[in-house]
Amino acid sequence: MPLDDTLAGLPTSPGVYLMRDDTGQVIYVGKAINLRNRVRSYFQSSRGHSPKVQRMVERIADIDYLVTGSELEALILECNLIKKHRPHYNVRLRDDKTYPFIRVTVNEPYPRIFMTRTVVRDGSRYFGPYTDVPAVRETLRMLKTLFPLRQCSRKFDPETPARRPCLNFHIRRCLGPCAGQVEPRLYREMVDEVVLFLEGRQVDLIESLRRRMEAAADGLDFEQAARLRDQMRAVEKVVEKQRIVSDTGVDQDVIAFATDPWGACVRVMFVRDGKIVGSEHFMLGGADGADDAEMLSAFIKEYYSEDSVVPRELLLQAAIDDADILEKWLAGRRGGAVSIKTPQRGARRRLVELAAENAREYLARARAAEQSEMRTRMDGLAELAAYLKLDAPPARIECYDISNLQGTDAVGSMVVFEEGRPAKSQYRRYRIRRVEGQDDFAMMGEVIDRRLARATGENPDPKFARLPDLIVIDGGKGQLNSAGAVVDAMAQSAGLPRIPVVSLAERNEEVFVRGESAPLILPRESKSLRLVQHMRDEAHRFAVAYHRSLRGKKGITSELAEVPGIGKKRLVALMRKFGSLGALAEASEDEIVSVKGMTAPAARAVWEHLHPEEER
Repeated sequence: MPLDDTLAGLPTSPGVYLMRDDTGQVIYVGKAINLRNRVRSYFQSSRGHSPKVQRMVERIADIDYLVTGSELEALILECNLIKKHRPHYNVRLRDDKTYPFIRVTVNEPYPRIFMTRTVVRDGSRYFGPYTDVPAVRETLRMLKTLFPLRQCSRKFDPETPARRPCLNFHIRRCLGPCAGQVEPRLYREMVDEVVLFLEGRQVDLIESLRRRMEAAADGLDFEQAARLRDQMRAVEKVVEKQRIVSDTGVDQDVIAFATDPWGACVRVMFVRDGKIVGSEHFMLGGADGADDAEMLSAFIKEYYSEDSVVPRELLLQAAIDDADILEKWLAGRRGGAVSIKTPQRGARRRLVELAAENAREYLARARAAEQSEMRTRMDGLAELAAYLKLDAPPARIECYDISNLQGTDAVGSMVVFEEGRPAKSQYRRYRIRRVEGQDDFAMMGEVIDRRLARATGENPDPKFARLPDLIVIDGGKGQLNSAGAVVDAMAQSAGLPRIPVVSLAERNEEVFVRGESAPLILPRESKSLRLVQHMRDEAHRFAVAYHRSLRGKKGITSELAEVPGIGKKRLVALMRKFGSLGALAEASEDEIVSVKGMTAPAARAVWEHLHPEEER
């Protein structure tokens, strides 16, 4: 439908709109109380629009929209669509990686605590997201020392305990629930205390530990009382380090930001029981030309759409236009009222200014680190070009590796580095099709041939249209000669340029160059060698991960082929759900029956096949 017809037919209802470019890519997602008025406003006089909006409007080729029942529904849908499409012109967390959470499996009879990057809607409690992974690991180490919850992921029935607990029980790192060594009530009390700590409620935790300690002493259980005393003292040391900043007693998240011409940094400070218990920073993308209100609103929606703890009060550096609707949305996630404030004076304003100062300092450090890293990359590329006698530093480098087990499940990997930095969205994996048996040289030739073929012909694939300035092969002279022969053949038959090809042999880190009998030895501490090693390691990691995935899926297929009631569709569903035979073996019957297409008898048959009677 022509764009003018779409604009003319827009309803006046609340909803969400998706703007697409001429390739169909979603470039912006927004919500509106009145879709017609909001969307048409983009195409009115551009004098009131920011340069960012003007650039976006120039790229709009089509508009989709979804009508909702209310503005709150539109906000929820907008959050989900932004996470799904990650549009270029929306303000968003810059890194597309998944931030870690701390997960407490309160849905299990005997919960565990561990770090995860995947949020599963199964009733577990999640805390985060966190940007400082070492700090998360240190927090977990401390918690596991103070609160010896079970660390294993094995499935066990509390009604049929194991004959004996594992080593962790004997070194006082686990209470031994698998062997019935702890009462469920006592174990659950410890889990509740861990949750209090992660919520930042250390004062409440200390009181809980004190009550339990006194009860244990009154009951003459002095060993338990001593353990609780030690836990309480350890928590008190944590509290002593926290800075008292408020006497309101209201849980607060303080959100402030700093910007520069390349982006923005948001700092979130967590205030619980009047004390700063922690903080996190997040770099934003798409913030060029965005005003303060748009930036803060977008961050709040993305950050709290995850399983972040929602406090009673949010203190913001600048006022936002949709504060009312965000308060309603956050209240639904919290299960209680939420207030969004922009303080102008007093203690709350000082908190906001402190967060803003931290954001400015972090942004300055981050930019300095980025510039240093960029100089290192550019120096490495320049060095490499000089050693290989290239005309210019290679802007695009592709590195290849082969992974197989005695010729079976053979795969190849292609990783791409642009300007010396991994371009992971352009990584590709190949299943070897033409080569039988163990022939790494021929496999490498097949992968290079298939990659270059995608850039030739009448309808070349746009994703493969840009050719590399340098090809790096993981291997020795054999792999190098095989890849080089393919490059020469493609240059002669398809008119492609003769791309320079080198290989890196892992044993002595020797670089083999075509036409040179002796290997090139790059200086051990040179930036060029570190760059080539990084590419080789990435290609190897990517290939091995794919190979293991195929082997795991093949293991499920071959192992369950004879199980009654398990056909092709159910095998595929099990492979997609669990990925490997080991993960399937650790699953419970309930988890297996939850797989699409599975029935209770089929799940029981699978579980019994993987757990022979003598192992149960």
